[in-house]
Amino acid sequence: MEKIYELGKSSWRTIEEGNEFSWMIGNGIGGYSNNTIIGGGATAFHSYLVASLNPPVNRVSLFTRTQEEIMIGNNIIDLTSQQYVNSSKNGQIYLERFTFDTIPEYTYRVDDTYIKKSIAMEYGHNTVVVCYEIENGMEDSKLKIVPLFNYRQAGELSEKSELKFDMELKDRILKLTPKDNEELSISFYISEGEFYDRSLIPTTMATPNYLFEENNYYKIDNRTGSLGVDNHFTPYEINIKLKSFEKKRFYIKCTIEEIDDKDGFTILEEYKDRVEKIVEKAGYDDNFINNLIKSGDHFIVNRNSTGLKTILAGYPWFTDWGRDTMIAFEGLVLVPKRFKEAEEILESFARYVKNGLIPNLFPAENTPPEYNTVDASLWYFQAVYKYLKYSKSTDSYDFVREKIYPKLIEIFKAYSTNTDFSIGMDSDGLIFAGDGLDQVTWMDVRVGDLVVTPRHGKPVEINALWYNALHILERLSIEFGEEYSIYSELVLKVKKSFNDKFWNEEKNCLYDVIEEYDDKIRPNQIWAVALPFSILDDEKEKKVVDTVYKYLYNTYGLRSLSYMDKDYKGKYIGKLIDRDCAYHMGTTWAYLIGGFITAYCKVNNHSKEAIEKAKEMCYLFQDHMRDGCINGIAEIFDGDFPSTSRGCYSQAWSVAEVLRAYASDVYPYLE
Repeated sequence: MEKIYELGKSSWRTIEEGNEFSWMIGNGIGGYSNNTIIGGGATAFHSYLVASLNPPVNRVSLFTRTQEEIMIGNNIIDLTSQQYVNSSKNGQIYLERFTFDTIPEYTYRVDDTYIKKSIAMEYGHNTVVVCYEIENGMEDSKLKIVPLFNYRQAGELSEKSELKFDMELKDRILKLTPKDNEELSISFYISEGEFYDRSLIPTTMATPNYLFEENNYYKIDNRTGSLGVDNHFTPYEINIKLKSFEKKRFYIKCTIEEIDDKDGFTILEEYKDRVEKIVEKAGYDDNFINNLIKSGDHFIVNRNSTGLKTILAGYPWFTDWGRDTMIAFEGLVLVPKRFKEAEEILESFARYVKNGLIPNLFPAENTPPEYNTVDASLWYFQAVYKYLKYSKSTDSYDFVREKIYPKLIEIFKAYSTNTDFSIGMDSDGLIFAGDGLDQVTWMDVRVGDLVVTPRHGKPVEINALWYNALHILERLSIEFGEEYSIYSELVLKVKKSFNDKFWNEEKNCLYDVIEEYDDKIRPNQIWAVALPFSILDDEKEKKVVDTVYKYLYNTYGLRSLSYMDKDYKGKYIGKLIDRDCAYHMGTTWAYLIGGFITAYCKVNNHSKEAIEKAKEMCYLFQDHMRDGCINGIAEIFDGDFPSTSRGCYSQAWSVAEVLRAYASDVYPYLE
């Protein structure tokens, strides 16, 4: 797999094709920059500057993009590529090459003039830079750049009437203050050229108002039920003159902070250098791993409320979810050897343990976390165990003993008695959870009073996780000189009950839920094989993997329900209600591929043939990582034909689980 992504004109034969590809870079505090590879917007999330006003949440779109136009002699060429309600501008025909090497770079050619545009964020700041490098041709020319501004929650749409700003232009800095938020100031700086007030441009019937970019049409949003029509504020343009054969470098900086004198190209190089150092520290001589490490870096961000690191579940809209964080933990922070961040993440969630539960999610505003999850706390045990396994240091054990181990005991006590959301341990040692309208496993969709995938009772993965948590507590108690017999006794009891009650002899696999028995073939059972401590014998493990492979494996993950099931839904598209009803009823989930690859290699004893097959499964993602969001892995795909990205265009646990499985189950065994 190449280290650098290079795409050419075959990727944008039409504007519709080009809009299927996008890019995204983060700033380490929850903000991000993203757009299509042809330079226009295809969803309401596409914006050069989505700032996080309360890191890592409260994300607002402020600086949508720039649109360029060049005049060579009397010939005016518009480089804008954008779909509108009844038309489109097709400047992508002048786009020679799009490159993504940590940051996006566009190269345009008009006659013998070349324009290179690169975009980067300043890490740790709500600041974006757009850097230009121009090689002018034999004629004098003039480049016009139109910046598009906005002020709205990321993903929402703006009416023209809502785009109201106070403005001040002084020297090379334009300041815009939204009428709705006078405490926020958008500062826009140019290092070259002159501002021109677009209100002075004479209007015509064809162009009635130059102060707005009107009726941008977002087809990707439209196909998921949104109107997909947006507007932006364009009060000024920048004009830059170029002489014959002149070369120029200049940049634009947009921020909600004070403009400083740091050069835009310096910010660009610092952004790239920081990521390269992360890759170098990880120490893998493998481009597939290194690209995934780069992708995973965007999810590791600061949280203001704790002053510590956390993991965002996905871009462009998710915040930090406890379950997603713990599943993504090994791939994103342990595989790259980011042990300090690992400690911060573990400590961050430890601070919020309540009644034995870690938060399901942190809301977007300063409100208490939500705790409606049974599995997040159990995945937390896995994260702690893997942290110790990777770091292998005395300091790591000291950290766990002092700050984490008491929380693990607290979780155990809560689960072994009873806690919130009907979570508790039955007399057989197994964990039950959920009641009524509660949805406390990862299959958690509820539409009003409709519980789409009711899993009340004793879910299979919860009890596999519980069994592993008991093993981990037993080991830590021995390590720390504590009493461990209660865990040893429960380990035996849980294993017997699990085997007696979960095995479905008819289908050669595990029931998804017992007590209210559910014999649907679902992917949750794969964790009974993939987790470190085996709860099944070898024969049953092999049968589980074979059944999952046959009915659920699907190129970019596992289906959430067997395609043979009468309730199976093979497409995730359309109105929200339609998508919700398909979310866990057949939709392919990318993150599940990690557990499947681990289980597949395990039951085949990491044979040469099994490793080759697992490598092929991983390498299939190479094509997807050149599609959708470049170098990302989407949240979900259709069950029937997994090709187009669905849901979040880049998801933490999707990236993390492909990375974890490849780095731990494939890479060490390659010849």
